[in-house]
Amino acid sequence: MSDASNVTRLTLGEREFIIVGTAHVSRDSVDEVVRAIEDEKPDRVCVEIDQARHRSLVEKRTWESLDIFRVIKERKGFLLLGNLVLSSFQKRMGAELGVTPGEEMLAAINEAERLGIPTSFVDREIHTTLRRAWRKSGFWGKNKMLAALLSSVLSNETVPAEEIEALKESGALEGMMGELAAYLPSAKSVLIDERDQYLAARSYEAEGSRVLMVVGAGHVPGIVSWLGRIHEGVEHPDLDALTIVPPPSFISRALPWIIPALVLSLIVWGFIRSGWDGGMQTLLRWFLVNGTLSGIGAIVALAHPLNIIVSFLAAPFTSMNPTIGVGFVSGLLEAVLRKPRVIDFENLQDDITSLRGFYRNRITRVLLVFLFTTIGSAAGTFIALPLLF
Repeated sequence: MSDASNVTRLTLGEREFIIVGTAHVSRDSVDEVVRAIEDEKPDRVCVEIDQARHRSLVEKRTWESLDIFRVIKERKGFLLLGNLVLSSFQKRMGAELGVTPGEEMLAAINEAERLGIPTSFVDREIHTTLRRAWRKSGFWGKNKMLAALLSSVLSNETVPAEEIEALKESGALEGMMGELAAYLPSAKSVLIDERDQYLAARSYEAEGSRVLMVVGAGHVPGIVSWLGRIHEGVEHPDLDALTIVPPPSFISRALPWIIPALVLSLIVWGFIRSGWDGGMQTLLRWFLVNGTLSGIGAIVALAHPLNIIVSFLAAPFTSMNPTIGVGFVSGLLEAVLRKPRVIDFENLQDDITSLRGFYRNRITRVLLVFLFTTIGSAAGTFIALPLLF
């Protein structure tokens, strides 16, 4: 049952779970969390956060250990950019209210520590969540996620305080979840449904007869449902399965080989069917379309002039190589030509809150070059194919 508007109580046998639903950038949520812990004095406090996220919140200089060269080399550019965009959106909302994203989680941990109450980090690691969301999305789902990523990077949208507070109300939450499920069902499954299971299972496993949970309001209904199912023995989430990143699908593994083989076959067929002139015309179409769109991507990202030329020249070749993409080449080259400075690491958290900051900061500029040249080359590949036919 529920008492205060954002507090839900659940009694399961001899145990009681007190679930505080928050909006992650709400000043009221910070105060409510502290007040709830003071009033309830539970045996344990469980917070919707993982070890890495907690470390990034308490260690202000965490970003200075970032190695952008390693990120690009290990093919983690999309992962880092997605993480930064999520942080950017939350920071923009929080800036309007004078609240740091995750402040209510830190407040819960600090208050529990002050009262001598043990705490547990019960959320899944953010990189695992993002990678599972990407892998479990189909072709159109991935394109929608990229579109959402781009719109977030290019937007300076802010959300009024009253709308943020409304996110804790059940009616507003149901509408938001319905929209997300309709637009990106696979992402909603990973970001919300799976984490409902994970948060519930980890909190149920925590010691203590009275457990206070601090979670985003959107997770409360799912957590309540799963806590009941776990307690009744109906079903227990497989936490190991929820932390495994599924391998790429057969189509995802095959396409990087099928498309180059198709392009090469069409170019060869051009030479066989129409002789030298016809073959060269087919080859020129491939180079111009693929290279031009990749070069345009580099221009949109405001890449170094030399990198724009390299992106144009490299894209037609890297598109034929399943093991390397033009984003790998352009991203590394941008990092070399405009090596990130100390000030870029120091200002990263502030720069990601605006479009101008994304372009000004050399770390995020590298990621933008990586993203836009990759998208340009991919678009060029699909546009060039019918022209080759």
